[in-house]
Amino acid sequence: MTHDSPLAAHDENPATTDSELVFNGVDGTTGGYLFPPTPAASLAALVRGEQLAGDAVDELQSRSAADEADFGIAFGHDPEDLAQSGWGLVAPVGLAPDVLEALTPLRELRRRQAGDLYREFLGDYGVQPGEGKQQWLARHGMGPSPANPAKVPYYLLLVGDPEAIPYRFQYQLDVQYAVGRVAFNTAEEYDNYARTVVQRESTMASGPRSVALFGPQNLADRSTNLSRRLLVEPLAEELIAARERFPKLADLRVGSAVADKATKAQLLDLLTSDSAPEVLFTAGHGVGFPAQDTRQREAQGALICQEWPGPLLSAGAMTDDYYLSAADIDLTTLVRPAVVFSFACFGGGTPVENDFAHQGTGPAAMAARPFVARLPQRLLGSPAGGALAFLGHVERAWGCSFTWPGAGAQRVVFHSALLAVLSGWRVGHAMEFFDERYAELSADLNETLEGVRKDGRNVPDSELAGAWTANNDARSYVVVGDPAARLPVAP
Repeated sequence: MTHDSPLAAHDENPATTDSELVFNGVDGTTGGYLFPPTPAASLAALVRGEQLAGDAVDELQSRSAADEADFGIAFGHDPEDLAQSGWGLVAPVGLAPDVLEALTPLRELRRRQAGDLYREFLGDYGVQPGEGKQQWLARHGMGPSPANPAKVPYYLLLVGDPEAIPYRFQYQLDVQYAVGRVAFNTAEEYDNYARTVVQRESTMASGPRSVALFGPQNLADRSTNLSRRLLVEPLAEELIAARERFPKLADLRVGSAVADKATKAQLLDLLTSDSAPEVLFTAGHGVGFPAQDTRQREAQGALICQEWPGPLLSAGAMTDDYYLSAADIDLTTLVRPAVVFSFACFGGGTPVENDFAHQGTGPAAMAARPFVARLPQRLLGSPAGGALAFLGHVERAWGCSFTWPGAGAQRVVFHSALLAVLSGWRVGHAMEFFDERYAELSADLNETLEGVRKDGRNVPDSELAGAWTANNDARSYVVVGDPAARLPVAP
């Protein structure tokens, strides 16, 4: 068991204070923070009037209460064996035929592996406009329960952008299923990705596993100070200690680049050099732009590095010297890590609606249309060979992901997911640790709201606002790429 250091909540929780919510993210147009703090009382007043949907609550509560070794799949099915867990492709109505054709190498690979439990949900069987996750599952014979691969496979790859299959559909489907998404601009990128998965899976593991952790600490910036001290550096120590506990990882190589070493050049090296790791973990700010800014689509979610001078010394719009974006990845250069895990605002994508648009917390519309961030698209769709999966966050990422009031640092979901990936688990299965946390937080939030409304319980504004924020933060971790992808296995 991993034991995290006990830390005072009022010192170590960057998301809330007694009176304010502090919103993460850096504005690419000003070089300052993307959103100002907002009174906890304002958000709490709105939260008191909200209610989770009934079917979502039932499923989240049952998931939270469950204690199954197989996580979201029915008992007796090995989630690592596709012949037992199944694999399915889920498309929106009207998916372009050339996209489906481009994914043929991946489809054929998964069909061979999953056998009778291979499914393609296309046309009328796919996701209809405006259809919710529960409606879609019901059409295929499934209610709220662990995955039954005979009806709907455990591993589900959504194909298409979040305008065609909304992020909310993905969040809720991911509660019980291992879900990923591929969304590229061209059929060529889909083809590149499909061939990358086939090529990487046909290659046996050679040499020891390797992981690197990257975390800037920008001047006078509390968020990166905390992520370095409470997430990146302790995770590196815990991964080193894991070598003695897990025989498969006895030779694990662990590297890190933090604070002054976490430069843009170093991050690019960790992605493309011959010495790059199999797994790369980053923690820091993601850059954000207003919906009307022409740079939003190309640079939103780009990873801010040590070069950013911090909020006090920033003077005007950020230059691309401060962050690594898709434009920095040469299309002729092989992307070396198989899996990239990034804790950063907008790192995985951006929705249209602001999930935290309450009483001055930012504009209601974050973008003209929802999108998957360009950086993971480039990392996975590179013609020279790309990554298998990008594990990231949609919308803003919060410090409550790794700290908790009264409990201090909380790294166990990150630690567990990284160890699972490094041990050869399929990435969608490894992310179940995050799904479990979301289920628990949602069930707790609903219980709190019920107490407020029915029993008149007096909940402090900071506690209620913090619980609601933590819930929305937890649901927004996503897999970009095939959820059944995994590191090469040993011969």
